[in-house]
Amino acid sequence: MIPEYYEFQNMGKVCSGKLALEHIPYELSMKHASRPLILTDHTLEKLGMLKLLQKAMDGVDTTHVFADIYPDSSIDTVRQAADFYTRCGCDSLVAMGGGSVLDTAKGVAMVISQDGADIYSLIGCEELPQGKPVPFLAVPTTAGTGSEATCVAVIAHPQKDVKLEFISGHIQPQVSILDPRMTQSLPPRITASTAMDALCHAIEAFSCRQKNPLSDAYAIAAIRLISSHLLTAVTHPKDMEARMAMANGSMIAGAAFSNSMVGGVHAIGHALGGVCHIAHADAMAILLPHVMSYNLDVCTDTYSELLLHLAGPGAYAAANAHERAQKSIETIRSLNQTLHDTCDMPITLAQTNRITPDQFEAVAEKALKDGAILFNPKALGKDFIIRLLKEAY
Repeated sequence: MIPEYYEFQNMGKVCSGKLALEHIPYELSMKHASRPLILTDHTLEKLGMLKLLQKAMDGVDTTHVFADIYPDSSIDTVRQAADFYTRCGCDSLVAMGGGSVLDTAKGVAMVISQDGADIYSLIGCEELPQGKPVPFLAVPTTAGTGSEATCVAVIAHPQKDVKLEFISGHIQPQVSILDPRMTQSLPPRITASTAMDALCHAIEAFSCRQKNPLSDAYAIAAIRLISSHLLTAVTHPKDMEARMAMANGSMIAGAAFSNSMVGGVHAIGHALGGVCHIAHADAMAILLPHVMSYNLDVCTDTYSELLLHLAGPGAYAAANAHERAQKSIETIRSLNQTLHDTCDMPITLAQTNRITPDQFEAVAEKALKDGAILFNPKALGKDFIIRLLKEAY
């Protein structure tokens, strides 16, 4: 069903494939930029990825690097990086990393574009004025967050044990660089959980309250790419076709959910990250089948169609829509189990070793305040969230 009204934005350029990194100097020159701040993390620096990026950026000043970015990057990190950008006289951003690095870069772009405004004052949905332009190129090193294609940033506020959401078309990277060299060294465990993060983005985009024909098209393409290449990427990490399929699937899923939004999986997952510091991708994989089961009675037709894109026409031959919908959830559970058996990806909250049942109430209270909960296809109350956490434990 086509909604009475919807909006869709995806204005970023994509450079995808072999030697995509080497296109960065040209893309910067087209934006009259030559002195970028490179944002990354120390792990990627130690792995030699920073040197690879700098080598590819021939003719560009690559001396200004901010690598003090850690998982669940915070508003404090954003402030430090923005100050560094100003002190060094930089004129653009090149962010290489996973979701924490890319979201940090979005935060820096917000602060710089608003002439040094306090990042906390910019929180909200479509509240950010355009400000001055900041050329921003994103180089993802995981195939999971899709942050390179989204208008969303999630940045932690450590003092409040919460993750803040910023939503604005003005924070989307202008250029996304998808290069197979960036993900081929990812270990199987990280490949698995980040892939499930991307799959969760696509499934929630396809089933949430704000879905629309364009977001559906992107979500379906992402689901097909990810579901058909995920296990190959985990078990044969040097397979470049699988790696590129996952990178493109993650980016496309990001474009989908950036426009349709997500739902209960993300609302609870953000709360788990804020309260218990459970890795976002792990939370997505663990929660997805549980929230889908909760939504089943209002998502029967959607989950029925989902099976076709998850598992192909053969699986779709189930007798009726309800059986096909249930089979979609079973497919996700089976995939999680295979990834757990293959590379020890956690499939219960207990397996993360970061949460105890006495924290469920605090998580539920945080989840109820998360914006994503508004878009879940079925209303979620505190008691139901606690029940889901118990089931997932």
